[in-house]
Amino acid sequence: MPLDQGSPMSRERLISRYREVRSRSEEICAPLAVDDYQVQSILEVSPPKWHLAHVSWFFETFLLRPFEPRYSSFHPDYDYLFNSYYETVGAYHPRAQRGVLSRPTVEQIYAYRRHVDEFMEHLIECIDETRMEQLVFRTLLGLNHEQQHQELLLMDIKHNFALNPLRPAYQEKKPLETREDQPARLDWIEHRGGIYEVGHDAEGFAYDNETPRHRVLLEDYLLAPQLITNGEFLEFIEAGGYQQARYWLADGWRTIRQQRWHAPLYWERLDDGWWQMTLSGMATLDQQEPVCHLSYYEADAFARWRGKRLPTEAELEIGVRDQPLRGNFVESGRLHPSPAGDGQWFGDLWEWTQTPYTPYPGFQPLTDSLGEYNGKFMCNQLVLRGGACVTPHSHMRPTYRNFFYPHDRWQFSGIRLADDG
Repeated sequence: MPLDQGSPMSRERLISRYREVRSRSEEICAPLAVDDYQVQSILEVSPPKWHLAHVSWFFETFLLRPFEPRYSSFHPDYDYLFNSYYETVGAYHPRAQRGVLSRPTVEQIYAYRRHVDEFMEHLIECIDETRMEQLVFRTLLGLNHEQQHQELLLMDIKHNFALNPLRPAYQEKKPLETREDQPARLDWIEHRGGIYEVGHDAEGFAYDNETPRHRVLLEDYLLAPQLITNGEFLEFIEAGGYQQARYWLADGWRTIRQQRWHAPLYWERLDDGWWQMTLSGMATLDQQEPVCHLSYYEADAFARWRGKRLPTEAELEIGVRDQPLRGNFVESGRLHPSPAGDGQWFGDLWEWTQTPYTPYPGFQPLTDSLGEYNGKFMCNQLVLRGGACVTPHSHMRPTYRNFFYPHDRWQFSGIRLADDG
């Protein structure tokens, strides 16, 4: 049930949306054993219980304290433990050490969430009308922030489980309703060049990094109507793609040699062929599924090997702007990309672009500490578009700018090719 940032809404509707998003985080964690809440497999991953606490800290810090002077903090040390990176808010516990915090316990974290929820609902019910618009915006920001962490929860749980020799399954595999033996492959989609407007149009919620709307000049270009499949990427591997420096950026070549990468993350070659780790445990590699968990370096190298390129973020935004916002999102329950088909414009996997994550012309971050949300990260990262199978549908829009470092690959990322027209 999406809410528009600028449209009036009832308090009841906002509370309903608040409960919906908050409960979803706890639903994601419901299959976990209490021991699973503590694991932090790598620096980029956070323990599930930290995610649950941090999103509550966000509401406490940016809504309850500013809007409710009588609010009483749940615990005085939680500001230090669950602040993520907000320098202007105060000191915070080192990210690399989140996995060593056996306390607070999982039970205490859930009590913290209940405490925050009780005060948040009271605040929404009782705040005066003169401050309601500002409260609505910050609440929507907090809810979208929590949806980002819901996706991170599933990404992190998968990585935590993948490093366990038992290869535990987070959930049972959900079968597809329909399946074709071989999906049809359409020709490239042609797009005419010209001057276009991109960025958020001020209707509905968006992050500050999607603004302001501005003009871009595009040349004629082509977009592939489908994502690259496991089978297609396997051809790259078998052709020696990971052994030939000519396909790789210098940083990419250095990375794959240092990290000893020979295949996408979670792929394993066993006696009977290739397997991959999924949130449903180990599974044989389905060659029709979109190839998943690739770094930018791997995506770019594959594109070079095919004699193509990755699209720019503006090309993708213009290319999908008239497409319905539907696809394999988290609501499908599959939590895994579906076999590739044409017209697969949203969902399944975040798509790497060749565009650096930098501010749009005229960009202005949010005021005060909330200005740290996006703007401070606009350096050394690349933009991804389209959403993934772990992304909430209500969280997505065609202007959404995701971003990761080029070596990152634990996120659900894949490849759509582009070419010059």
